[in-house]
Amino acid sequence: MKITNRASFGHMFSSANDREGGILVLSAAVLVMVLAFASFTVDIGWIALTLAQMHNACDAAALAGATELGPGTGLAPTLSSTDIQTNSKSTARTIAASNSAGGIESTYIDVTRDVRLGQYQWLPDEQRWAEVWGATPYTLVEVTVHRDRGSAVDINGQMMDGPLPLFFAPVIGHSDAGLTAVAAAAIMPGVGFRISPDSSSRSDILPIALDETSWNSLLSGVGNDDYEFDAGLNKVANSPDGILEVNIYPSGSSSLPPGNRGTVDIGNPGNSTADLKRQIREGINASDLAWFDGEIRFDGEPLQLNGDTGISAGIEAALKDVIGAVKAIPLFTSVSGPGNNATYEISRFVGVRIMDVRLTGNPSKRHVTVQPAPFFDPTVVKGQTEIRSDSIFTTPVLIR
Repeated sequence: MKITNRASFGHMFSSANDREGGILVLSAAVLVMVLAFASFTVDIGWIALTLAQMHNACDAAALAGATELGPGTGLAPTLSSTDIQTNSKSTARTIAASNSAGGIESTYIDVTRDVRLGQYQWLPDEQRWAEVWGATPYTLVEVTVHRDRGSAVDINGQMMDGPLPLFFAPVIGHSDAGLTAVAAAAIMPGVGFRISPDSSSRSDILPIALDETSWNSLLSGVGNDDYEFDAGLNKVANSPDGILEVNIYPSGSSSLPPGNRGTVDIGNPGNSTADLKRQIREGINASDLAWFDGEIRFDGEPLQLNGDTGISAGIEAALKDVIGAVKAIPLFTSVSGPGNNATYEISRFVGVRIMDVRLTGNPSKRHVTVQPAPFFDPTVVKGQTEIRSDSIFTTPVLIR
């Protein structure tokens, strides 16, 4: 009986030892798995951090490149498409280089391979936006940041666009990860202006309306070419530059009612000459647009603006102060009512540069001469509208 009991006890001790050994083996296996998962997590986190940094660099580069597009738009672009492309790509590269990513201090982009320009077009029949690469005037910039190539090497021999080295993945046969990030930014055709009530922003709108017929005649080649804007000197010269001009001071044949000379109220319906001078020099502010609930648009029903005191010698000094500046002016299709009771129906706004002003002396010699110019402004409201030769534009926005 005792022998039997001893045998039974020996079996029990043997089973306990077996279980302890099994637990040790299992614990070692689990520890290996835990370490593997921890290592895997470190590499995944490293990849995620690098991708976030690459996207930041990409977004910044695309937006910066798009800031160079405005001067190439409009009826009288101040820069050629070739210049726009060069400037946009160079700026994108510079801004990308100021951002670090994945252990590399300066994010690298090859301007030939990694930056492309085109046009962001609204397709009304399909009710969608389309990216048309190579189309001009350029309104769209796309930037790609690579960490999957290895063609660019810094002064220390490090591959600036090479795959991202990993910490623990080499144990399972993967020494690096190939990553890319893409962003695109565009300037969008505008359909109005918006200023938040508490904003200090201003819209560079000239409160003088021009009839659409005269503007369309200018587009058709009817006009004078007496002035030139020197961008380097920021001055207007009395010499032709190949860009036609139009006089927005109404002639006797203009379809304006008696007692009104083309100025409009963008703000208080009782705007005075002092208000007009402020708006000419400083632009339209939040208080002005508050009369329109902070926004004026021309993509739906015709925008109606009240007539003001008219173009008179009282605003001549203010207009002369902004010669050479680019402003947006409203185009009207019709006007009714006399004097301050006139109502203008505005079809759209277009960009112009003020070239010369004279509002005194012989009435036949009075003029406010402007020529078409690219107009882009942060207060412009983007809209689902086709790009026209005389469109106004927003400042750059990320589209992807």
